[in-house]
Amino acid sequence: MRLLDLLFPERRNSAVIAKDRLKIVLAHERASRDAPEFLPALQKDLLDVVSRYVEIRDDTLRINVGKSADTSLLEINVEIDRSKVKPVNNNGAAARPRPLPPVRLEPESQAPWVKPG
Repeated sequence: MRLLDLLFPERRNSAVIAKDRLKIVLAHERASRDAPEFLPALQKDLLDVVSRYVEIRDDTLRINVGKSADTSLLEINVEIDRSKVKPVNNNGAAARPRPLPPVRLEPESQAPWVKPG
């Protein structure tokens, strides 16, 4: 019976063909969505949010997008001058700035998303 199936394969109807084509189109759309076209808008939004709390310069914000086998990574680096933290309180009154937690910087050579070479 398998030999006959190989010689005379079953015809696929148009619904199955259309479904397969739609899968290809969706895969292509998802792949193009990962393109860094959104980075300028994301950078502007992040600058707006961070600048509410801390004085920063526009040129100190760096955004990187990376991928590993099963993970997507969005890395955001911004230089913060601790002496220019803006006091903010829920009721609008001046608040004492809280000390920022220490930041552990990981060298690029040890970062899991950076491929050597």
